Amino acid sequence: MIHYAVAGREDAEVLVLGPSLGTDLTMFDAQVDGLADRYRVVRFDLRGHGRSPVEPGPYSMADLAGDVVEVLDHLGVRRCHYLGVSIGGAIGQWLALHHPDRLITLTVCATAAQFCDPPSWAERAAVVRAEGTAAMLPSRLGTWVTHSFACHRPQEAERLAEMLLATSAEGYAGCCEAIGAFDVRAELGRITTPTLVLAGAEDPATPVDMVRAVADGIPGSLFTVVPDAAHLLTTERPEVVNAMVAGHLARRVHA
Repeated sequence: MIHYAVAGREDAEVLVLGPSLGTDLTMFDAQVDGLADRYRVVRFDLRGHGRSPVEPGPYSMADLAGDVVEVLDHLGVRRCHYLGVSIGGAIGQWLALHHPDRLITLTVCATAAQFCDPPSWAERAAVVRAEGTAAMLPSRLGTWVTHSFACHRPQEAERLAEMLLATSAEGYAGCCEAIGAFDVRAELGRITTPTLVLAGAEDPATPVDMVRAVADGIPGSLFTVVPDAAHLLTTERPEVVNAMVAGHLARRVHA
């Protein structure tokens, strides 16, 4: 089973947080700080990331979503709210399509129904298997967070870099292959889970129009662009994101 951590009220509804490629569950520390007073927050590490075991790749999005379902079953959680960033958001889309009975609400951030240049993900996987995750480090500044954030919060930027360096090459590569094969563009219309879609205004990895296409495809979804944020908007603008997520979950209660 993948590694997970639980925080917050035991009697509250469960909010599951799905991380981005090359990070671990501590990328959501600010969401725990901001939301665990109202929700039972469950975070997990992707395969081969953080403290999760390294499974031989390639992985599929069905595999990664199945890992989440296994954690829910282990915890005895029938239904949950789900928030995911990037590949975590793709996992959320897969859950909404194939396990809709497990979700109360869905929030997806900096994600896509099909990610840019699918063949390039197999190429990236090959590079990382050969050279390790350090090969990706130079490209993360300006992609994960804005240069302004890195300048003003250097310790946080360094913490993100350390997550990447600690990620196993096989775990990273296997997730790359899942991303490259992911395409649910024709299926988004089947998602009935109340959905919030967030884009970082300065995200070069999943640009605003790519993220907006997810919202356009999901009936009744809400779409917002978070200013002054790149790909890891939950890290860069946590107060803004936490407020939006709390509002989305509360709207479901009062709907």
